[in-house]
Amino acid sequence: MNFTYRFIDSPVGQLKLVAKGPALAAILWENDRPNRVLLGPMTEDLGSDILNQVEQQLTEYFAGTRSQFDLPLDFHGTEFQKKVWQALLAIPFGETRSYLQIAIEIGNPAAVRAVGGANGKNPISIVAPCHRVIGSSGALTGFAGGLSAKEWLLTREGAMPAALKKNLDAMGFAQASLF
Repeated sequence: MNFTYRFIDSPVGQLKLVAKGPALAAILWENDRPNRVLLGPMTEDLGSDILNQVEQQLTEYFAGTRSQFDLPLDFHGTEFQKKVWQALLAIPFGETRSYLQIAIEIGNPAAVRAVGGANGKNPISIVAPCHRVIGSSGALTGFAGGLSAKEWLLTREGAMPAALKKNLDAMGFAQASLF
């Protein structure tokens, strides 16, 4: 079964929604690195139900009326990556976790770097909220959509780490500038 895709505009840039059959397989960023997420051949979407649902739920999320997604997901990756991505799904809206906390949660506290690598290859950004994973110090770290998108998403959810928010405020950034 081939993948189907469509592009949508969002407050964090253009997103490429990808489905495989009746499930969401990826949300890719406008400036995504080629080969960050490995998928098969794709054809342009001609109105699939799943991509209609994804677009509607993302629109509601960006508008501030949705805090939880209800979509069938089809993760493509290694078993370790899938374990990390399942842990991402358990991070509540408005909260963050560190890479170490995720490593502990999946039962492998020594795998902090591997968790970071898996987080970076998360194919279903936003819905599987890799943006909610931050450094142990509270610092924002790498994000496929860029750190400004990560800041926007965390601010939208009210989960911006207090230490980082204080530093941004001290540098003269108003919260509104993140939107």
